[in-house]
Amino acid sequence: MSSSAGLAQLQTIDYLIIFIYFAFVIGVGYRLKKHMVTAGDFFLAGKRIPTWACGIAFMAANLGAIEIMGMAGMASQYGMVTAHFYWLGAIPAMVFLSLLMMPIYYGSGVRSVPEYLQKRFNEHTRAFNAISFAVMTILMSGINLYAMARVLNLLFSWDMNLSIFLAAIIVMAYTCLGGLTSSIYNEVIQFFLIVAGILPITFLGLAHYGILDFTRPPFIITDRLTMEFSNPHMAHMWIQMGTPTNALGVDWIGLAAGLFFVLSFGYWCTDFLVIQRAMAAKDMRASQRAPLIAAFPKIFFPLITVLPGLIAVAVFSGDKFAGVNIPNDMMLPMLMALWYPNGVLGLGLTALMASFMSGMAANVTAFNTVWTYDIYQSYIAADRSDRHYLWMGRAATVAGIVLSVGAAYLVMNFTSIMEYMQMVFSFFNAPLFATFFLGMFWARTSPKGAFIGLVCGTTAAVLHYLFSEVVKVSPEFLPPYLAPFAPLVAALKPYLSYRTVMAGNFWRAVFAFLACFIITVLVSLVTKPKPKEALAGLTWSTRVRYEKDENERWFSNPYVISMVLFVLIVLLNLSFV
Repeated sequence: MSSSAGLAQLQTIDYLIIFIYFAFVIGVGYRLKKHMVTAGDFFLAGKRIPTWACGIAFMAANLGAIEIMGMAGMASQYGMVTAHFYWLGAIPAMVFLSLLMMPIYYGSGVRSVPEYLQKRFNEHTRAFNAISFAVMTILMSGINLYAMARVLNLLFSWDMNLSIFLAAIIVMAYTCLGGLTSSIYNEVIQFFLIVAGILPITFLGLAHYGILDFTRPPFIITDRLTMEFSNPHMAHMWIQMGTPTNALGVDWIGLAAGLFFVLSFGYWCTDFLVIQRAMAAKDMRASQRAPLIAAFPKIFFPLITVLPGLIAVAVFSGDKFAGVNIPNDMMLPMLMALWYPNGVLGLGLTALMASFMSGMAANVTAFNTVWTYDIYQSYIAADRSDRHYLWMGRAATVAGIVLSVGAAYLVMNFTSIMEYMQMVFSFFNAPLFATFFLGMFWARTSPKGAFIGLVCGTTAAVLHYLFSEVVKVSPEFLPPYLAPFAPLVAALKPYLSYRTVMAGNFWRAVFAFLACFIITVLVSLVTKPKPKEALAGLTWSTRVRYEKDENERWFSNPYVISMVLFVLIVLLNLSFV
């Protein structure tokens, strides 16, 4: 699995930086262990985390290997259109979550997303989501482990197995000790470390191509980078989206419905991984501000993810690297090895490790909460002591990390981190968002309708994936057990053939969402809904209403913050037309 010689050489200063970081995160966990007295302390940080920390942790939970290396890899593959995941997807979804869904989440008093489904609908819906979410978090956690191992193997020839187990042990240590509190504060530290370790790549790249020299026209990023690409549209977001040959392989409808609405809203508005951080805030208004605080650094993160991916394409397509095959997901670490001196290389590598472990810890803390409250307490061991559930939470953390190690080896079969992640989201988050959307904003949604719709939506995603894989095979080459279905395969081929894997993910998400939405509505119309008195705090019309804080400053109002964010994303989109 490893090469004979790495592409970079670590010196004593690099190892020292890495060691200090590992010691620090474990120390934070140990320091916070004494505050983990109750299960609420462990799983929801006692709901006493400051707003600013919740906001940063909200975003840092998403800032794992998937974000850093996956987005850079996508940018090297698809170009500047990758920024759509931020400015068309993430930011609008975070605003929607803040203004319309957090008042319901926080006001309902639930401890997890599946618990909301139990209160709003029934145990069956909760159980189905809890199990599917637990599976999803393990798969996502495995991505972070695998990505770190890939980096250490490529750059330094470290053994893949050793790297996987080292990261797993460190995350296990600080998460078991300090629970969600430890994860949140470590995520805050990791956020600043990631920025400090990776942002120099962007400035070095821009300086390399003279973009920072404002005395030399053209100094516009898109114009300067376009000179370096064989594809003149590589550095633009919108100029090619209306054509059938655009990089993502989707039309306007696929982009708007698949990425903007279903996948982005489905992730940011229903994934307990990030919502858990906002729910740890001290009050409802603070929980609303948490996603918006996170949105401000998020809006500028293409500077350290997308732009380095574009720069890497320009750098590694030169004659100097002719014949060198660099995987897209490895573009960022390769730039580090190329440009960072020792010391700075140690900082950059530590930043990557921080992103890996931040993403992994976020998934593991979400897993242990859902397992303990929504599966173990609900169906296995009810009415046990608080201390017992605290113990189970720590045991679930260990189990989750062990399972993540197994998932890391599963991820090795996929070529792209981001394509793998969006595939997972199309299975789990897309139909779930339809359930939440109807449940929160249509009081008529019945328990039976929600459960049947969610099961059918998930099943639809699975069937879409299977059929889209089958149609890739010519009918005459189908295996014998599928030969009778050759006419069906031929008929479906025009509708399930996609130019890119990402396009398939977008349309699968739309298909799953629509299947869940339509079936939920139809079943709800013919089945009995919950009485209005049972919906207190669980829908928009019955939400808990908070009196306005007279001391709240106008600029901290969530609606004002949201307007500022929308102005920024419009300006950024216009900058990269």
